[in-house]
Amino acid sequence: MSPRPSPSRLLIPACLVATLPLLAAPPKVEELYKSYCAGCHGPEMQGGSGKSLVSGVWKNGGKDEDIARVIANGVPNTGMQPMSKALDPAQIRAMVVYIREKEAHATRAPAPKPDPAKVYHAATESFRLETIAELKNTPWGVTPLPEGGWLVTERSGTLLALSADGKTSVKVEGVPASIETGQGGLMDVALHPDYAKNGWIYLSLTEGDKTKFATALVRGHIKDGRWTDNEWLWKVEPEFHIPANFHFGSRITFDGKGHVFLSSGERGRNMNHGAQDIATPFGKIIRLMDDGKTPADNPFANDPKAYRGLWSYGHRNPQGLAFDMRTGELWEDEHGPRGGDELNLIKPGLNYGWPVVTFGMNYDGRPWEKGETSRPDMEPPVTYWTPSIAVCGMAFVTGDRFPSWKNDILVGALAGQEVRRIKIGDHKAVEQETLFRDLGRVRDVKCGADGSIYVLFNSPDRLVRILPAK
Repeated sequence: MSPRPSPSRLLIPACLVATLPLLAAPPKVEELYKSYCAGCHGPEMQGGSGKSLVSGVWKNGGKDEDIARVIANGVPNTGMQPMSKALDPAQIRAMVVYIREKEAHATRAPAPKPDPAKVYHAATESFRLETIAELKNTPWGVTPLPEGGWLVTERSGTLLALSADGKTSVKVEGVPASIETGQGGLMDVALHPDYAKNGWIYLSLTEGDKTKFATALVRGHIKDGRWTDNEWLWKVEPEFHIPANFHFGSRITFDGKGHVFLSSGERGRNMNHGAQDIATPFGKIIRLMDDGKTPADNPFANDPKAYRGLWSYGHRNPQGLAFDMRTGELWEDEHGPRGGDELNLIKPGLNYGWPVVTFGMNYDGRPWEKGETSRPDMEPPVTYWTPSIAVCGMAFVTGDRFPSWKNDILVGALAGQEVRRIKIGDHKAVEQETLFRDLGRVRDVKCGADGSIYVLFNSPDRLVRILPAK
């Protein structure tokens, strides 16, 4: 009997030897920076023989494409050598994301805590922040009630009715059971546009059997503090229930023409049977009649392969959804991976690219597999954020309380802990500013009929109102 070979002497078949270089994991962006850039720009990008990459000063253009061009082509007559032979396009894009992350961290100024007496000064408006109510259990969605007060969902499964002064809250009994799992649970809440007449309230939630889950949409009434007349409007088949406990989407909005829209996340299904497959509910915007029926004029209504209610596809984790009632246009924001959060103008039947194209990279620092940021058959974002701010709820500013903000988009951010104001012109983001930051993770933003702006925070959990400084 021949002796057992030691691990160092184990023989590897010749067919596998040839593939060993292919099996090696691609280097992470941190490793690429250390190998190619740190010697000149410093280990923390603070600068050395080369300029600082975190000062916010860019001599050759500060846009992402400018930085990518300089990395690829170098700068003549300087020490910046071209890297296009050492780094492929996907690696160069990952390097841009990495630089943006470091730059944002270095230039981020601390913000003060909310103070009712403090006046915040934005570019064109001054405002105060007033805490309406302290909350708990991860509030997720909020909607103001026309009779005064608010409805607030907690991810743990509770629907709260807050009084007009915010001092008392009542748990609504009989709400459909949801499963709190990871990012899932009881999520958005919205009122039918004719709520004053019909009383319909819509909820999005995670439903399943505690091991596999899916996003669902229901509606009902509240009578004497209890949820009644429950109707399931969009509930996916068990074959689409999966154990992934993240990326549920779940925002609700209405177009005022009898339709309700729901966002559905891709649930980590990045390739097969995910956001690019029109036969699945993953990574989609769904359009239904307000009673749950499928509209006959939906773009895929006559395609037997398309999933019910499909309006657009190729989305990752759509966390904000709002209509511009002036134009009838639907807008959406969604999480990118590491970098590449997007603001999109949603049009029927279009493909928004995930996971084929993205401006981000893998969470572990490796470049996105294909490295593509655009393709002619896929709709590009109106704007994107790198590094990611973890976009969430969004709203259009209405009313006259903030005249210069009217019709602008407000976008909340979880990781960024901020509210961004975005002015749109000719379907482009022509102006952006951060109104405030570092007051908590912003889960939702809503605008009331009187023009008041409401912000729902996590960590700490609370509902805040933005008021004019006057």
